[in-house]
Amino acid sequence: MARTTHTTDKPVVLEGYQAIMKPSQYGHSLGTVLSQELIDKLEAEREEQLEWAKSKVKNPKRAVAKPEPWEEVSEGKYKVKFSWTPDKNPVVVVDSEGTPITDENTPLYSGSTVNLAFYQKPYILPDNSYGTSLKLQAVQVISAGSSAGVDVGASSPEEAAALFTKQAGFKVGEPNVIVNEIPDSVLPGDDDF
Repeated sequence: MARTTHTTDKPVVLEGYQAIMKPSQYGHSLGTVLSQELIDKLEAEREEQLEWAKSKVKNPKRAVAKPEPWEEVSEGKYKVKFSWTPDKNPVVVVDSEGTPITDENTPLYSGSTVNLAFYQKPYILPDNSYGTSLKLQAVQVISAGSSAGVDVGASSPEEAAALFTKQAGFKVGEPNVIVNEIPDSVLPGDDDF
């Protein structure tokens, strides 16, 4: 069974808690929402992988398939969460031009936009259950927002950069900070209290 690397066709927004550059007590993690188009590809691939996994369990008649590694949050939008440990499956993080990002303090939080490269992998558990999981390979940071970070599997920085096209956006050596404007209607006025 060949491994297919999937990439997001346009940047996705990081959502929720992110531990990309610096691990939490549970390791590294990244959460976002993927489009229906990408999920359709993953579902077709999942069917073949589930058949393979079921053929490898000890008792196929009693085997139980685990749910998909994505959850529908609204029509055509699916939440996914990637987790990894750098020792087992390192993730490479690059900027918009393909330069590796190594600074653990890079502000990759919820609201940052990134491109992702990942693959789907079948698994079998000792309890006779089986399923598929999503494995992150590389992250390309397009904009660094309030929170989020990414790392790239077993790819070298050059291989990770080759997965993506160069785009205008975040660069490791040249931060481009845009100040969010606060509308006058939100600012306190003389008539408060």
